[in-house]
Amino acid sequence: MQRPAWAPRSIDISVPSVSRIYDYYLGGSHNFEVDREAARKAMEFMPGLPKIMQANRAFMRRAVGYAVDEGITQFLDIGSGIPTFGNVHEVAQAADPGARVVYVDHDPVAVAHSQAVLAGTEGADVVAGDLLKPREILASPEVEGLIDLNRPVALLLVAILHFVEDADDPYRAVAELRDALAPGSLLVVTHASYEGVPLPQERAEGAVDVYRNIRNPLIMRSREQVAQFFEGYDMVEPGLVPMPNWRPDTAPEDEDPYAFSGFAGVGRAA
Repeated sequence: MQRPAWAPRSIDISVPSVSRIYDYYLGGSHNFEVDREAARKAMEFMPGLPKIMQANRAFMRRAVGYAVDEGITQFLDIGSGIPTFGNVHEVAQAADPGARVVYVDHDPVAVAHSQAVLAGTEGADVVAGDLLKPREILASPEVEGLIDLNRPVALLLVAILHFVEDADDPYRAVAELRDALAPGSLLVVTHASYEGVPLPQERAEGAVDVYRNIRNPLIMRSREQVAQFFEGYDMVEPGLVPMPNWRPDTAPEDEDPYAFSGFAGVGRAA
């Protein structure tokens, strides 16, 4: 397999990556055949996976717009993945040119491509970091250079928490980040769940097994379990809901049924 110029030498291009699989679902070009093969296997069980990812991105853009409308101009996007059209900094800076954004990801391809995309962009940067090590993220030069933790921040954990197993205690990491942020900060979350999937659970489990087989387990949590990530936050209306139902731009009934898989919500720190 020939290594593309944009692929860092340090990565094993024979191993699937959830960031590159996500990029494939969204129609991106920064993925390898091994990623496309895994994505196609998952789609054999859940053909609407690209629709779920599109709904996820659309929610993210609405949430960023909401944050700017609420006067928040600092964004920390952890698990940001590989940039595609309509990134956080594009949406935020279109609404407020002074908005500042730091992207965080542990995938070297996502970080390398983000660096290329952001070259020459004022007010945006990327750091290689792990959600489970919040202090390292917050102490990074990139965050310290752009984010004032004494002012409200919008913390985006979009499509990342469902890749963290309970044994790694994602609730602790989210709580640690919450405690480091100023009052009035926002938590923006999307999370996979069997709830809302327009398929029998046993069929959806086939797609989950694909992720388990590539050693990136997809943890499908209930609405109640997802709600626990918002401990210490006041939920913004309409609460924790399927993605198309969160402050929609268009009629939710026009959305593909797969778009209603899982949950999305925004909370405000007291």
